[in-house]
Amino acid sequence: MSSPNTETNETTRSASTIWGGRFESGPSAIMEAINASIGFDKRLYRQDIEGSKAHCDMLVAVGILTEEDGAAIQGGLDQVRAEIESGQFVFRTELEDIHMNVENRLRELIGDAAGRLHTARSRNDQVATDFKLWVRDTLDGVDGALAKLIHVLINRAEEHAETVMPGFTHLQAAQPITFGHHMLAYVEMFGRDRGRLADCRVRMNESPLGSAALAGTSFPIDREKTAAALGFDRPTANSLDGVSDRDFALEFLSAASICAIHLSRLAEELVIWTSAQFAFVRLPDEYSTGSSIMPQKRNPDAAELARAKAGRIIGALNSLLIVMKGLPLAYSKDMQDDKEPVFEAADTLELVLAAMTGMMEKVTPNTERLRAAAGVGFTTATDLADWLVRELGTPFRHAHEVAGSLVKMAEKKGVGLEDLTLEEMKTIEPRLTEDAVKVLSVDWSVRSRTSQGGTAPDRVRAACAAARDRFPPPQA
Repeated sequence: MSSPNTETNETTRSASTIWGGRFESGPSAIMEAINASIGFDKRLYRQDIEGSKAHCDMLVAVGILTEEDGAAIQGGLDQVRAEIESGQFVFRTELEDIHMNVENRLRELIGDAAGRLHTARSRNDQVATDFKLWVRDTLDGVDGALAKLIHVLINRAEEHAETVMPGFTHLQAAQPITFGHHMLAYVEMFGRDRGRLADCRVRMNESPLGSAALAGTSFPIDREKTAAALGFDRPTANSLDGVSDRDFALEFLSAASICAIHLSRLAEELVIWTSAQFAFVRLPDEYSTGSSIMPQKRNPDAAELARAKAGRIIGALNSLLIVMKGLPLAYSKDMQDDKEPVFEAADTLELVLAAMTGMMEKVTPNTERLRAAAGVGFTTATDLADWLVRELGTPFRHAHEVAGSLVKMAEKKGVGLEDLTLEEMKTIEPRLTEDAVKVLSVDWSVRSRTSQGGTAPDRVRAACAAARDRFPPPQA
């Protein structure tokens, strides 16, 4: 293994100026490599500059900074942001992180006034603020992506309110349902995911800025002003907690993990449904791949990868839980490792949501195959038991036994329940009539499930309308 680049002295000595005169020499090349975070935290640049501008405004307002210095700092920060967004900015590893890279460039642009920006602020409260702002922005982005997926699913549910398919328990045929009803189950799951994200956003929306290193500051700062400027509801109540809290990141990862599980369940169904043995749906070409050796293959790779990536998001949650589990108050450098799992999880979740939205928008249900499969496996046996209860007053347990005996008879004959003659059925229960035979059709079965939340087509249409109201559409 090659050793890290050791072009040292000048570079490492200059790096020591970040933390001042406590040290006689700069860090070793290895220390510089393990300590630096600019490789990943540079994506916080917008939030870092936003936080610095709010801090600068506040320092001017309370008289800590002169208006002249404040104007210079604001102009310099705008220029730094423009350089980063145009790709002209040079990020330097020896400056460790985004905060010092921005501050160093600001000093190059405006001179000594740049050094006054850090008055009454530490990198501890600065990074906590930046990270909160980034997670908050990400929550809003994921919520918008979920809203799009939900509305695609509602549209498909409405379109297929009467498309009959088998419902499963234990992956065994259970009762007939509609494809629309099945889609609405995922609407509920993803709707709860949006609720978790909203809860997380409310709870995290407190500003750490002004907590300084851990104990607050002796300067007469106005934390309410910076909190309001950055869109927070209030400042954090305790400076120790303000700099050491990463619950907001853990909550985001927890919500992301649950959402990823829901995406994985839907992906798994697409994988099963697209197989030749099921042939329930067909994915469009743009979300399928072929085989290098088998010319007939249409592989549901987008769905399989969506299923796989749940593991990466859950892994990110586990990673940060383990980082945080034993840290004493307040800040520890371990917390530098909070960002990479969050960044990766956010990127992964947004990609999978986009892929799933595309798949569900264009997936084609095989309505004939779904209808044929809906009756396989004696799926209307419960309807017969219910008829015995409803029409003849039979106790349900006895009705269950009668229906089970008829299933056994049909199974031995190698036919469906609906193929038994009434005379054959009466050998098990003499009180059965032609009306009992009617309930054995899959269409009758789904139409009869009219209870709230049921699969009857009219219920599905009403549920679609209600879902549009309950889950606001994505913002334009």
